[in-house]
Amino acid sequence: MYDAVVAVAGDARRLYDQDAVAGLADGDFLPMMFYDACFLVQFMLSYAGRDVTDASLCSFFDANDKDITHDVLLLENQLPWSVVQAVMRFRPVPLADFIDSLKDCLQLQDRVRVTTGDEEEGNTTTVLDDAYEPPHLLGLFRYYLVGASSTEPRSLPPTKSISFSVSAMELAEMGITLTANKKATELIQMGLKNKGTLFPELSLLPLSLNRSRASWLINMAALELCTTSDFYAAEDQESAVCSYLLLLAMLVDREEDVHELRIEHVLQGGVGLTNKEALDFFTSQQDLRVGSRYLRIMQEIENYRVTRRVQTRLHAFVYNNMKTLVAVFSAIGALVGIFGTLKGLKDKTP
Repeated sequence: MYDAVVAVAGDARRLYDQDAVAGLADGDFLPMMFYDACFLVQFMLSYAGRDVTDASLCSFFDANDKDITHDVLLLENQLPWSVVQAVMRFRPVPLADFIDSLKDCLQLQDRVRVTTGDEEEGNTTTVLDDAYEPPHLLGLFRYYLVGASSTEPRSLPPTKSISFSVSAMELAEMGITLTANKKATELIQMGLKNKGTLFPELSLLPLSLNRSRASWLINMAALELCTTSDFYAAEDQESAVCSYLLLLAMLVDREEDVHELRIEHVLQGGVGLTNKEALDFFTSQQDLRVGSRYLRIMQEIENYRVTRRVQTRLHAFVYNNMKTLVAVFSAIGALVGIFGTLKGLKDKTP
């Protein structure tokens, strides 16, 4: 196994900043690659629900699960995937199960996927893409969390003008409701849905947010920023995490907005970041680069605003004057009732 790691270590070393590894001799670099890869593979097996034969190691994983998961998904901690693969040839990891467990943890805090270790092969929601070669673990997770882009055109159609941000209040005035896409399994499945509804829905993948999951999203967004030079020309999935975070940041200005995300089940679970902490997290992401998926959704909202101008203005009037309208109709109802009573009394008068 060690020889297998040594065979790919030369290529792996070239992936690091040369100044950072200049003073690191092979006698130090090779064992570091080997031990780090062995530890990571054992942890992946444990996280996927497979048996780890060493009892002390298993106990260590159980006791430090959150800290380890946080650390192995930091961008600066990534191990070249070729080194990890070298170890996995001797200790195979059910990658689909491992990815499913990570995705479940990110999305549905209150519904934990249980693996028994004796599940039949293929009993997963993730379908591995044999053509994809991940750079490292973080890249692997981001690839399968984001998913593949739809058949939409790569280049955005021209528009005269477009808003780069729309507040939650403006969406509500237009009649656009925020919904959790509970059927979605991939982050790319976000956008405006108008089929079968009177008013469109802005649909997003549900998120269970705590400090570890917030860190995962930040590191995946950082990976996109490092690897995608032109967000506008790239495919939607290449900037999807940035687009997702920008959409959520666009919708919150107050703690009440975060609470509304919880009501709509876009944010799930009663444990994790408080409304104030979640607000601070989302607003800190407002300076991310604008991804093509985000821009496409902004364009869909603008097109709806323009093509349904009368409908949106009418809805905005009703939305902004709902209390007054309710009071007026209640008064009218009361007057109708009074007049009906008076008419009844008059009819009974001899």
